Amino acid sequence: QLQLVESGGGLVQPGGSLRLSCAASGFTLDYYNIGWFRQAPGKEREGVSCISSSGGSTNYADSVKGRFTISRDNAKNTVYLEMNSLQPEDTAVYYCAAEGPLLLFRACVLTEKYDDWGQGTQVTVSS
Repeated sequence: QLQLVESGGGLVQPGGSLRLSCAASGFTLDYYNIGWFRQAPGKEREGVSCISSSGGSTNYADSVKGRFTISRDNAKNTVYLEMNSLQPEDTAVYYCAAEGPLLLFRACVLTEKYDDWGQGTQVTVSS
């Protein structure tokens, strides 16, 4: 059974940093595009960033460009989201999701077409 587990969330002051991890079990991430999404209270879930199966293609929401960096370590079966210069508006539950398995390259997207989702990790940015 495919399972994704997010970790690394927490409380951070504005301007601070966090690194989220998305660890996969039950399957290898090598053939999956991975996306990060977030949902703030009272708002719809939105795409934040994604990375293709090879890691050669990434995508970011305009609101996080220049502040967030997505990466993957297929040897560790883990995808990371490095978040810098965090602001209160980044407060949300962050989810990772997997699309695949993909036998051919497919650019990742920030829409909710992913097949498997984690349970989420809370990120709170507050002074």
